[in-house]
Amino acid sequence: METGDVRVPIHFFARALHVFGEIRALERLLDTAHDEIGLALMDERLPKRVRSKGGGSSGAL
Repeated sequence: METGDVRVPIHFFARALHVFGEIRALERLLDTAHDEIGLALMDERLPKRVRSKGGGSSGAL
């Protein structure tokens, strides 16, 4: 864990944070509403707006 091995399970980190009295740090880490990178990646996957080639329609279905 200390060497940055990516294969370490998340529950090991949770246990270490609990032992050091920092379990709230895990809550902040997993708060998806404040995950700027995750939100940006999700925005990239959103479908782009599609416009019709006719041009004269009102856009109503």
